[in-house]
Amino acid sequence: MLKLAKCFATYCYIGLLPKMPGTWGSIFAIPLAWTLYQLGKIPYAVAFILVTLLGVWASKVYSESVGNEDPDEVVIDEVAGILTVFFFVKPDPVTLFLSLILFRVIDIFKPPPIGLFEKIPHGVGIMVDDILAGVLTGVILLSLERFYGLI
Repeated sequence: MLKLAKCFATYCYIGLLPKMPGTWGSIFAIPLAWTLYQLGKIPYAVAFILVTLLGVWASKVYSESVGNEDPDEVVIDEVAGILTVFFFVKPDPVTLFLSLILFRVIDIFKPPPIGLFEKIPHGVGIMVDDILAGVLTGVILLSLERFYGLI
């Protein structure tokens, strides 16, 4: 079970790439988000729920096995965060690029109250702050699109 948890928590070991594991996880989540979006809203939502639930389990199991509450190599949370963005805007070349940049900035700096949620123990805390970063990213991009016509 630990091998499966590690594989899933690190998003097929992408989180083990040298330097910037969260950025790598986010970059490799972009093609997944685009592909899932092409399948329709229901498959997209089901995939998001599965990634989130399995991410909670896998990140908890893996983080406990390495004795670190939020290991850098766990990047399934970035995948869930990127997937969250596209509940708000349609993925196209512009929104895919902007979502990656904006999501990473928000995820790194964790503006209030997002930072508070990462303190929730185990897998839930690992996952929920990135999902909230995805919500904020999606709301910002939707606002740019709707109110300013920039996207």
